[in-house]
Amino acid sequence: MAYETSEPHEGWEPSASTPAHEDAPGSGSSVPYRAGTEGYTSFRIPAVVRARSGAVLAFAEGRVSSAADSGEIHLVLKRSADGGHTWGPLQCVARNGTGTAGNPAPVVLAGGRVLLVQVHNAADATEDRIRRGEVPPADGRRVWLQYSDDDGASWSAPREITDETKPPPWRWYATGPGHALRLCHGPYAGRLVVPANHSLPPAEPGDTGTEPRYEGGHALLSDDDGATWRIGYTDDDHDHDPGTTGRFAAPNETTAAELPGGTVYVNARNAASAAWRRLDAVSTDGGESLVRRFRPQAGLAGPQVQGSTLYLDDRGELLFAGPAPPAARALMTLRASRDGGRTWRTAHTVSGLPAGYCDLVRLDRGSVGLLYETGDFSAYETVTFRRIPLKEPA
Repeated sequence: MAYETSEPHEGWEPSASTPAHEDAPGSGSSVPYRAGTEGYTSFRIPAVVRARSGAVLAFAEGRVSSAADSGEIHLVLKRSADGGHTWGPLQCVARNGTGTAGNPAPVVLAGGRVLLVQVHNAADATEDRIRRGEVPPADGRRVWLQYSDDDGASWSAPREITDETKPPPWRWYATGPGHALRLCHGPYAGRLVVPANHSLPPAEPGDTGTEPRYEGGHALLSDDDGATWRIGYTDDDHDHDPGTTGRFAAPNETTAAELPGGTVYVNARNAASAAWRRLDAVSTDGGESLVRRFRPQAGLAGPQVQGSTLYLDDRGELLFAGPAPPAARALMTLRASRDGGRTWRTAHTVSGLPAGYCDLVRLDRGSVGLLYETGDFSAYETVTFRRIPLKEPA
């Protein structure tokens, strides 16, 4: 299990030794969202997809009155027609009155429709209160869906899908955050897979329900382009021995990528108080079940934070983006695997600055894009977009 990282991958440009403050030829960065502008105190929780037209759609949470994770929060969008170099005006895609609309999980369908799965809750429904069972279901985390048929220029009204996607006992609930999947290969091609996580009520009287052993990962599945939904794999700690595995593996915010043949690789933040900060798992039946439960992935060192995965079919490489230091949200780093996520190596150091949540997108044959939280003195000053060029495959 204790995989080690190795030297920078020779198939990448720039190399990991490129200074963090310099852009390599063909790369570049832009800032679609900056805290304290456009009517929002803070922007967080990025998600990005490339529309069928080629437009890049950069989603985020627009936090109105504070940087807190609860309160009045809107889902906002900016679009780029030039690969992320420049951005159009801010669009407010979803609101929940004075409450929260967040955790964007977008996916592009074969016909071009863009689906946006999201979660709503009341303004005073903090994560701690929800986990403790102090929030009535109507005010807690509820799952919604909306779509755009014009590359994000306009959006349908949100439609609630909570009854299909969240069992009543579950308390905290989050989709992604980050892009969802439409499977393209194998027997489950066309299926939508939304990686997600949840918390459970306590198993014993007197427990608060906030301990990591009550954390679980799951997937939402749709085989009809989002018309109907169901829950796929579920891995939570009520099924673990609390004296062993459950103390070390508590899947939280999750990200997924499609490997060759339709295999789904899932990577998760670990909410347990353990040395292992990342967990991973694999599904060979389109997200219905896991071949094995989430277990530590020591090849991806980093702090407790959300991350993003992306598979490059033409290169046979699985990417992971996230901060690298074990105890700090900083040093955004791209890592690569050529064996389906079993071993990893550093591919590119994006920046040495503070950094938080992120999402990856394929832009074209020669580059990927990274939408991520960063700033000079705090990870939450901007949501920045960085183009990262690739060398031609050997």
